[in-house]
Amino acid sequence: MMDLELGKSFESPKKHSWKSTLLLAYQSLGVVYGDLSISPLYVFKSTFAEDITHSETNEEIFGVLSFVFWTLTLVPLLKYVFIVLRADDNGEGGTFALYSSICRHANVCLLPNRQVADEEVSTYKLEAPPEKNNGSWVKICLEKHKKLHTALLVVVMLGTCMVIGDGVLTPAISVFSAVSGLELSMSKDHHEYAVVPITCFVIICLFALQHFGTHQVGFLFAPVVLAWLLGISALGIYNIVHWNPHVYQALSPYYMLRFLKKTKKGGWMSLGGILLCITGSEAMFADLGHFSYAAIQIAFTTVVYPALILAYMGQAAYLSRHHKIYTSYQIGFYASVPESVRWAVLMVAILASVVGSQAIISGTFSIINQSQSLGCFPRVKVVHTSDKIHGQIYIPEINWMLMILCVAVAVGFRNTKHMGNASGLAVITVMLVTTSLTSLVMILCWHKPPLLALAFFLFFGSIEALYFSASLIKFLEGAWLPVLLAFFLMTIMYVWHYATIKKYEFDLHNKVSLDWLLALGDKLGIVRVPGIGLVYTGLISGIPANFSRFVTNLPAFHRILVFVCIKSVPVPYVPPAERYLVGRVGPPSHRSYRCIARYGYRDVHQDIDSFESELIARLADFIKLDSSYDTCESSYSVERGERGLTVIGSSSSLIGHPNFEIDVSMAPSSASVEFPGDVNSAELEPVGNEKRMRFFMDDYQGSDLELEDKVSEELEELCAAQEAGMAFILGHSHVRAKPGSSFLRKLAIDFGYNFLRRNCRGPDVVLRVPPASLLEVGMVYVL
Repeated sequence: MMDLELGKSFESPKKHSWKSTLLLAYQSLGVVYGDLSISPLYVFKSTFAEDITHSETNEEIFGVLSFVFWTLTLVPLLKYVFIVLRADDNGEGGTFALYSSICRHANVCLLPNRQVADEEVSTYKLEAPPEKNNGSWVKICLEKHKKLHTALLVVVMLGTCMVIGDGVLTPAISVFSAVSGLELSMSKDHHEYAVVPITCFVIICLFALQHFGTHQVGFLFAPVVLAWLLGISALGIYNIVHWNPHVYQALSPYYMLRFLKKTKKGGWMSLGGILLCITGSEAMFADLGHFSYAAIQIAFTTVVYPALILAYMGQAAYLSRHHKIYTSYQIGFYASVPESVRWAVLMVAILASVVGSQAIISGTFSIINQSQSLGCFPRVKVVHTSDKIHGQIYIPEINWMLMILCVAVAVGFRNTKHMGNASGLAVITVMLVTTSLTSLVMILCWHKPPLLALAFFLFFGSIEALYFSASLIKFLEGAWLPVLLAFFLMTIMYVWHYATIKKYEFDLHNKVSLDWLLALGDKLGIVRVPGIGLVYTGLISGIPANFSRFVTNLPAFHRILVFVCIKSVPVPYVPPAERYLVGRVGPPSHRSYRCIARYGYRDVHQDIDSFESELIARLADFIKLDSSYDTCESSYSVERGERGLTVIGSSSSLIGHPNFEIDVSMAPSSASVEFPGDVNSAELEPVGNEKRMRFFMDDYQGSDLELEDKVSEELEELCAAQEAGMAFILGHSHVRAKPGSSFLRKLAIDFGYNFLRRNCRGPDVVLRVPPASLLEVGMVYVL
């Protein structure tokens, strides 16, 4: 299931065979459609909860059926399957994929420490040279006004927060609705005391099993959802034939008009319940990277869509012949299920609700990890639950918080009406965000006329705005919960992002000159001790202030000194062969280097052991490569500063991709370079210099290459330093607002950010630094 080993991103343009596409389509049923497929459990029950009643004329039930049919047809089928799924980012989907694409085509990204070299990553490539797109007034307007950059990020944060809110609400409403089938088999006094405890028990078990990873039980997901979809299809056909064969007439839009004409304001308010029929549609786009466009399209059009339509038609057919509704569950899903199969359907429904909940929980983990990688969320511990399947992660803190909130929602609301109102608002807000961002993608990335993008936005935006207004009017009846959660989460994310950017600017303004580092020596009492010192910093050039503070308090540093920057690039994946930028800091005799490790928002960060060995290997490759051009002491110039950084990769990173090529855009022409050997590199000038490149394709084969004495000596020193051990030098920061700051700034930094910093994971935990090798340097940031 989900064959997502590292390097799958390289294969995204490759077309799958029909056999593999059909297999992916089958697998997608369990991962992508779990949430969407269980919506028949609660749509009619939520719609008829209070605002409208089911009458003898059947106008209400037929109107609701017509709304459900056209909503499913226009939003999941037309919008997502045929339009939004094409707005992928190197095969990846979701809110961050749209934002990433926009950032690469327009200068609106707020990520710090950007480099020219990042644009040469193969997954960064634009579909067309940027010179052709400079005439777009939308792009010019976006790039000109800095406030629009912040507004765009806030919109992305809003969509992200609503996805997280949906991660709280979906498990609660889906499990509660599935368990509520017990109502028809128990007395009223008993089921009131049985449904909520059983729901809470199932939710607790679901979250308690998260640390095992979905790959342990993932093979069961697709069969469960397929069995559920086939079951509701069969029930739908049975109810249509048995109760009302003419129910298909209600699919006409005419019944929507009759519904609104009769129910008026009550009908409009009931749209919040109808909206729940498309809950989980966003998963088709968010999980695009796990499968393929064709697989998701085939699964939805051939299995999911027909099954849902038949299920809703069957329920409507049953209700059209049953008008005496005394209790809420008599209009629910289980009322239309024959008693002979009710218990079997109940069991499958509970399993399907667990699968649907699992999908949104995994999606919540994924989107929080992406937010963290882009500096928009406090540091949390990310555990990768599968060595082979990329993307299956577990975040302990978030898992237990979600569990507590889910149980609180189930206990607090105790009915699908309020849960449905809350879930509906979260779902439709995410869809509005997706519609807005896709409109920008159409202009900036697809180079479509702005009028076409506007038409897309107005058509689908008006449909979603109608549902949004109907959900928002239920603010006091449950819809307040996702608004509260979004406000709380957006405050956290914005404060963290704001302080992170300001800390980077502080580091940038307080970095130490290269002359200072080179002046350190025996005359000042500085001792070079054996071993390798890794100085972690957010800077891509210069000497960080925390290192000068370290040397000031402890006049010694390691024989091999490496300034390491772990940075994010607005792409889903950075190919392993292009991950490391390595260069010298000072002349070769100083034995100081800079290493920038670049990761995409969906990349797996290595544990410290593999990162350490990979880093040493890339340094050794760089030293070998550096011997191919003039590296003597006389060639070094302090005026020039640090040497150009070099992309270092190895063929071991490209197993299975022997013909992998990197197309590097150069002014005025472009060149394609193939790396068949063991060392791949493209020398890039530092930030701010004119963009120039040299390519080296030397194939080092160990003993076949006669290394110069200086290079051999440097490699021996590197090996000896590695054996002597590594020390990880990290900054331990204390942040405060500068004097004269506004009240809001002081509140955000002195209270908000410092509270989050003290209560989230430290950088040593996130980077998996061994405590015995950790050296923390205290730093005070005045922002």
